[in-house]
Amino acid sequence: MMDKPSRERLETRTEILKAMAHPTRLYILEQLREKEHCVCELTALIDADTSTISKHLSLLKHAGLISSRKKGTSVYYSLNCPCVLEYMTCIEQVVLTRQRGKHNHTGELR
Repeated sequence: MMDKPSRERLETRTEILKAMAHPTRLYILEQLREKEHCVCELTALIDADTSTISKHLSLLKHAGLISSRKKGTSVYYSLNCPCVLEYMTCIEQVVLTRQRGKHNHTGELR
């Protein structure tokens, strides 16, 4: 039987993964890996309205993935732990394996 500390640790991991499980939020994290950005910069990069981007940022911040600082009237966001995106290397390997498997089954691009 799973003990309480293990369950809590796994629930926290799940919360973080859920926060990352959206294309726009992954894109935001990738942009923040390069440098901090204000909401207005992210809005322009993503071509979405400010309220939508703010909701994504709020979810990422609640999960502990990003932090913010206010400078004048602007709020700047940064990635708390850049290594969180290292898992993408592993996921890309899964994507490639799946693509190879599809191509092998259909006889294409072998």
